[in-house]
Amino acid sequence: MNGKQLKNSILQWAIQGKLVPQDPNDEPASVLLDKIRQEKERLIKEKKIKRDKNASIIYRGEDNSYYEKILATGEVKCIDEEIPFEIPTSWSWARLGNLIDIKGGKRLPAGYKLTDNKTNHIYIRVSDMQDGTIVSKDLKYITDDVYNQIQNYTIGKDDLYLTIVGSTIGKAGLVPKMFDNMNLTENAVKLTNIPINKYFLLYYVRSEYAQSQFRDNTKQVGQPKLAIFRIANTLVPIPPFAEQTKIVSKLEYTLHFVNHFSNLQEQLHDIDTDIYRDLKKSILQEAIQGKLVPQIAEEGTAKELLEQIKAEKQKLVKEGKLKKSALASSVIFRGDDNRYYEQISEKCNDITDEIPFDLPCNWCWCRFSNIASMTIGKTPARGEQTYWINGKYNWVSISDMIDGGLISTTKEKVSDLAVKEVFSAPISEKGCLLMSFKLSIGKTSILDIDAFHNEAIITIRPVVDKEYAMRDYLFKILPLIANLGESKDAIKGKTLNSKSLSNLLIPLPSLVEQQRIVEKIEQLMQLLK
Repeated sequence: MNGKQLKNSILQWAIQGKLVPQDPNDEPASVLLDKIRQEKERLIKEKKIKRDKNASIIYRGEDNSYYEKILATGEVKCIDEEIPFEIPTSWSWARLGNLIDIKGGKRLPAGYKLTDNKTNHIYIRVSDMQDGTIVSKDLKYITDDVYNQIQNYTIGKDDLYLTIVGSTIGKAGLVPKMFDNMNLTENAVKLTNIPINKYFLLYYVRSEYAQSQFRDNTKQVGQPKLAIFRIANTLVPIPPFAEQTKIVSKLEYTLHFVNHFSNLQEQLHDIDTDIYRDLKKSILQEAIQGKLVPQIAEEGTAKELLEQIKAEKQKLVKEGKLKKSALASSVIFRGDDNRYYEQISEKCNDITDEIPFDLPCNWCWCRFSNIASMTIGKTPARGEQTYWINGKYNWVSISDMIDGGLISTTKEKVSDLAVKEVFSAPISEKGCLLMSFKLSIGKTSILDIDAFHNEAIITIRPVVDKEYAMRDYLFKILPLIANLGESKDAIKGKTLNSKSLSNLLIPLPSLVEQQRIVEKIEQLMQLLK
């Protein structure tokens, strides 16, 4: 159980009457509710408030069922299906609207804007409502002119706020004194004229039971919104007033330790995440340095593999399946002076400064373009609807990529016309390796479907492969390799291009050793989980 789950459980115990013992000497909640109704009747007679046509009393009948009587009409109905749990006999159920007043805020009049210039009138927005309070950072204000038009829509220090729009629905909190009588956004309501313990009500509103009622009653068409009449209809379990105070004290004491536990748990999770990330990186680092599995002479060498790749390229060129320019390659070797050189045609360059570490004698350094072909994707014009309507072909964006996993679905598809007019390269087949090289650098996935993709992703096809050995090896190591060499700037926010991709340095073992490395990585990653 994590901190949030524990907190929810404690709040649930509290609103079910299980957190503190009941005292038979406490005045029952039914008497408290009767006093609240009498006070409302007095205010109605004095014409200070209007009679609520939905005002009701909830009681338990002799048959042990729960009933609700609408005071204005005398109508009585059984509400057993609405009652979620049993409460102590000294408690009562009530609708929230029968206890308190719920009033909305107000948007700015048309043509007016908030200002950063300090005035006497703060305009409280949902973004100001954080961690159960209202924060004073980045406040916005309204002018006297605007205030005069919306002055009836303020919130007070004795009220509670409750957000009612969008993804923040149900956030509730206290109002600090500095925000007393300040204007309230239309995206929140104030819970005001509270005749019960305000802090008990706040804890109740934050409980999972209350939050679930808010979620169930939220209008989902367009922007989600929680209507005031639905808030008023929320069921509230009411303890005796004296018990409310005891519950609040117990919650404040208990939740202090729960919050401490939750903080420690978050720290532990962060530590676990850091350890997992660092261990994963260490495993991959050992892998690309040839230290994860032993070298076996009978498995051949990377030099032999590169010769095989060269021969395969020449064959593909003769067959017209590969451009002649693909034959241009380099050979990286270690000289007698212990420095690294790259032979490109007649030129031989010292690249020692580029080499990050030494490799086993049967491995080689090589450029990415020497061992694989790369195809950069495209994005059809968004303004051309015929490219997207009735899409037939899967089209991968970075958000579709499962880092270190399979891509089995895409959010978007492209049409036959898009394929004909936009994509010069053929579709990437199921089983192809994809890597992102813009924005999110070095994210790798394997296609479980045939798909095209956008220009931030490349399809990688090893020239020579056996049982996906090189594909899987690159799949595992490229996220780490992308942090080496020319891609360092890309990690800091810049973008790799076809040249820098081609020039990526790859530590290359034989195909059989690549298979053993992949198997060992997967074995160790499983242990880490």
